[in-house]
Order: sequence, then structure tokens, then C-alpha cells
Amino acid sequence: MNEVKRPKKSLFFYYGIVLLLLLLFNFLAMPWLAQRQVHEVDYGTFLQMAADKKLDQVEVQQEENQIVFTDTDGKAYKTGMMPDPNLTQTLADSGASFEGEIIQQTDPLLLFLLTWVLPIVIFILIERYITKKVMQNAGGPNAMMFGMGKSNAKVYVKSSEGIRFSDVAGEDEAKENLSEIVDYLHNPQKYREIGASMPKGILLVGPPGTGKTMLAKAVAGESQVPFFSMSGSEFVEMFVGMGASKVRDLFKQAKEKAPCIVFIDEIDAIGQKRDGRLGGNDEREQTLNQLLTEMDGFEENTGVIILAATNRPESLDPALTRPGRFDRRVPVELPDLKGREEILKVHAKKVKMDPSVDFSKIARMASGASGAELANIINEAALRAVRDNRSAVTQSDLEESIEVVIAGYQKKNAILTDEEKKVVAYHETGHALVAALQSHSAPVQKITIVPRTSGALGYTMQVDEGNHYLMSKEELENKIATLTGGRAAEELVFHSASTGASNDIEQATKLARAMITRYGMSKDFDMVALETVQNQYLGGDTSLACSAEMQAEIDQQVIALIKQQHEKAAKILEENREKLDELAKYLYEKETITGEEFMSILNAK
Repeated sequence: MNEVKRPKKSLFFYYGIVLLLLLLFNFLAMPWLAQRQVHEVDYGTFLQMAADKKLDQVEVQQEENQIVFTDTDGKAYKTGMMPDPNLTQTLADSGASFEGEIIQQTDPLLLFLLTWVLPIVIFILIERYITKKVMQNAGGPNAMMFGMGKSNAKVYVKSSEGIRFSDVAGEDEAKENLSEIVDYLHNPQKYREIGASMPKGILLVGPPGTGKTMLAKAVAGESQVPFFSMSGSEFVEMFVGMGASKVRDLFKQAKEKAPCIVFIDEIDAIGQKRDGRLGGNDEREQTLNQLLTEMDGFEENTGVIILAATNRPESLDPALTRPGRFDRRVPVELPDLKGREEILKVHAKKVKMDPSVDFSKIARMASGASGAELANIINEAALRAVRDNRSAVTQSDLEESIEVVIAGYQKKNAILTDEEKKVVAYHETGHALVAALQSHSAPVQKITIVPRTSGALGYTMQVDEGNHYLMSKEELENKIATLTGGRAAEELVFHSASTGASNDIEQATKLARAMITRYGMSKDFDMVALETVQNQYLGGDTSLACSAEMQAEIDQQVIALIKQQHEKAAKILEENREKLDELAKYLYEKETITGEEFMSILNAK
């Protein structure tokens, strides 16, 4: 969709020009106007005029090393001083006067008028002219000074290259919800006949990068109506009241161009809950109040649909999300396996792809990736193909780009010592072996001991065959055991521990704590929620909701659970020590092996 930018000229720009002109006038023009023109002559001419008694007034300026004088006609002259012991007598004989200043300043009243009154008059006239123009352009005397109360929303109009629903993949449920809005904007009479009315506001919620903004643009593209786009943070100004004024102006424009769509991105910037605390943001609250008022002020079926996006729905004010305002919530979640495959195919249309590329396999490897991350994977693969002088993107390019997104680029200059390389090989083999020898574990896809820019010295990639929406207690315990498998291998072979398990420890601890506090998988605590999730779409930070004594008991159970799974992993590796040595040696030599290679060695007798 094409963006139509309206020209904006702030009064600060014009005031700056006026101020610059006034400064130039005072510093350059005024000294010239204030001083009488003085003719410069040589010393001989000065003596000749003294001899002819044509001097009227004379002023000897010792500091400037010059003589300033006037003739009998009132003209002013100046000449440089010369060593002349008879100068005083010469001046006395000429009859010249030595009283007063030779270079008379301009009349004090005229100087005051030129220096102070005239600039102020000019400044006021220009200010009134510019203000009048701005007020006319903004629509009358209620227009805001300096443009701060004007809405700076980006306006998109219908275009043959606009974004459509076909350009948005992996969000079928969201598109189905929003297609009703498109139908309403095309055929409002069908809804009026039965007495139905569209929601005034639709809230798109979901993690970052899932395509909330793109969906909003797709609705406008399908509807072929104007699309106003503005971020919530753009409403908040330094001066109280400016944000509310922007809201008024935005909705005024929307009513004039109805039917249309107003999209407010990151609405939590102005829509947070009002808690009444002292020292709160009065500007933000006034902006929110104005937004609520404008939404209530819409009559039914005006043709203005308000879309908003946020990844913090729990922080929004209840008055904003009640029925009659944002009364429809459309989740835009991370895509499932089928959705990831469709998203990859959409972005792959812009890239030359090898016919042998298996998007299904890439989608399985990119489990948990958002639409933005999948687009980045395609782009990274294309860049890799260019670096390797290939004319099309291959399967290996896509697989490597997934690793780049997950773990970073390969570190070319990171050279491990022979002992470190062995430790990393056993560590990663320990992960893979424990995962493979347990039931309910995802198959191993790849094992590598090539260092990455994220800090990982190696990693083991496991890929599920399909979508999994539920995990049993046994699956979670097996996952913890797999995470402890690397450290267990180091302890078994080298009888020591390294720092390479730091990330494993962090993930195992987080998973074990969630099992006890959130999933109700502890016999002692039964189905009691001991932890609450905050910002579920922004990392899912948690906070404990229990007493200090209960927290100590939770810690004890977390330790016991991880210790139990660590011992289980150590037992598995000890029972399969020969396979551990064989696989670690093979990985040490190859540095990177596939899941097929790993399983063929493991299953070989």
C-alpha cells in the first residue's frame, strides 16, 4: 500500500529563520546605520586642510593611532598618526575645536526604534501570519500550536500492490476472524438488515514477530479502504494534553475518510491500567481517557474500524477492553508445523529456491519460530547461497540458516585445544545418547562441536516429528535427564566437571521449578499454583506467590528432582559406555554428524 505523506512545517522552523534575520540585522546592519560614513585621507591632506583653516573639529585617538576630524562642511575624515612634534601647534593655528566626539552616533530615538521596536514589530507580524496559515491548514482556531497536537498517523490508501490475506500465512484462525470485518466494510447493508453491528475495536494479541501489523494491513488491503497507522508511543508528548489532542485529530480524519481502518500499534503505551498512584503519567492517562471517549462517541455503522496490537494484553485498562470498545480479541500466536511450512513457502516466493528443498523438514527444525524469524531464516539462506556463489538456495543453506538464527554463526577463529575438543565431544554425545535411549524423547537431528558466536561450543539438535501441545510428567522428566546428560558424560569419562553445562543447568532448573510450582506435578503440593506467569508473550517471567517456608520446600523438591534425573542419565551412560566412546570419537573426528549417522552407529552391533 502506498503511503501518503502530508507536508508538515513546524513553527519552530519559521521562528528560527526570523530570529536569524534579526540577529544579522542587529550585528551587521545596525553598526553601519549607526555610524556616519568616514572618508580616509593621508596625513599630508590633513596638514593641508589645517593650513587652509578648513578643520572644524579634531579628535586625536591615541589607542587607535589615528586622527578623526571634520571639515567646515561637516564631512568626517580620518588619517593615521605620524611622529609630528608640531601637531599641537598646527591644530591651534588652524582654529579647530577639540570638544566632543567627532563621529556622532545616530539619533538615540531613531537608534532605539531600529534596534528594539522594529525587530519586535517584524517578529509579531511574521508570527501572526504563520499562525494564521497553520490554523487555516489545520481547520480553524482550534488548531494546535507548533503541530504538537496534530496526529502524525501514516495514511495508506488502496493500491494494486497492497498486502492481502494471501500474503499472510500460518494464521488461519486470525484471518477467519478478520475476514468478517472485510465483508462488513464491503457489504454493510447486509448486517444492518438483520440488526447486527460490527465491534468498534479489535485487539490483536500475541508474541512479537507473529504478524499483527501485517494482518492489520491485510485487512485494509482486502477492504480497499484508507488505513491509518500510528504507534501508541507517538501519542505521548512532553506537554500534558497534546496526546489527547492527537487522538481527537486522528479520529476526526478517520470520520472524514470513512469507511476506513485505524490501526494503533503497541497500544499498551497509552492503554495501561490506571492505578491512581501519585506521580503517575498524567499525559498518558489523559490520552487514554480521550481514546475511550472517542470510541464511545462513534455512532453505529459509521464505517470506522479500530484495530490495535499489543503483546502485553494483561496490562491494558479494563475500561479499554470492555464490551463496546475493544470487545473482540484475536490471538495471533506462534505458528504450528503446518503454519510454519506455509510461511516459509510465502517468503520463499521472493527467493530462487532449488526444487529439492523440503519445506516440511525445515518447518520441523524451526519449531517455536515466529513468522519474522522464519522470514529471517529464508533471508539468511539466500545470503549464504550468494556467499558460496550458488544461483539458488539449497536445503543445506536453509538448515544452516536455522542454526545461525538459533546459535549464531560459526566462529572461524575459535580453535579449541585437543582436550577441550574431547570434552565437548563427550558432552554433546552424552546429551544425544540419553535422549535416544529414553522413550518419549524427540529424535536427534544433528550434533556438532563447532563453536558458535552465541557462546555455545557445540549443541545437539532434536526435532519433533509433529505438533505437541501437551507434555506428560514422564516427558518432562526425560527432558531434564537429557539436559543433565552432558555433565553426566563429563563426570563419567573425565571424573570432573566443566563450565560447558551452564546453559543446561539453567534450562533444567527452570523446567523442574515449573513442574512443581505451575504444572502441579508434585505430590506434596498437589494442584496448588505457587507461581504466576507475567507477560506471557514477552518471555513469560514468573513470580512466586507463597510464603518463605513454602519457597524453601520448593527449592528442596527442585534439587531432588534434578538430582534424580542426573543420576538416571549417569546410569544410562554407564550402561552404554562403549557406545558413548565410539560416538564421541566419531564426533571428535567429523565435528558435525547427522541424526542418521548417529542412529546407525548406535544401532550397529
